[in-house]
Amino acid sequence: MIIIGSQSVLGTWNEEELPDEATLSGEVDIAPMHDDDAESLATKLDGVVGELSAFHESHGYYVQGVGRKTAVLPDGWEDRLVPVKTDWTNGGTGFCLDPVDLCIAKLVAHRDKDFSFVGALLEAGLVDAAQLRERIDLLPASTDRRSIDAVTGWVTSWQHAHPR
Repeated sequence: MIIIGSQSVLGTWNEEELPDEATLSGEVDIAPMHDDDAESLATKLDGVVGELSAFHESHGYYVQGVGRKTAVLPDGWEDRLVPVKTDWTNGGTGFCLDPVDLCIAKLVAHRDKDFSFVGALLEAGLVDAAQLRERIDLLPASTDRRSIDAVTGWVTSWQHAHPR
């Protein structure tokens, strides 16, 4: 499984190291490593551990099954996945997005909550604007040019507002 949403930062840092904005979500977006074109496994995840399920009620968070193409990610993202193997993974290994790849996906999604998320990680010094700029150049050629320009503009504005 790949944790593809904001909670994938927990594969790199523990909750105490993260700003509050990075751990607010009660939703864990998970993409199966291998799924069919209809994303059948992702749909099954929703049914078993999704929102309003017994799992959600018991644990206070839920899983949103998503496809691997849900997020627009920089080329090479699969090679940068962060492996996670703990007592919680029952002997298996899960994977989380690299934090910089995650931030790029969040900026491409272009939602207020995503800008807050990325800004909090930048402010905390957990990701670096220069790294974001490098990964912008790795966005797939199929990415809408306006999206790329918007991401570049946001990073540039953030850097100007927060000189180091």
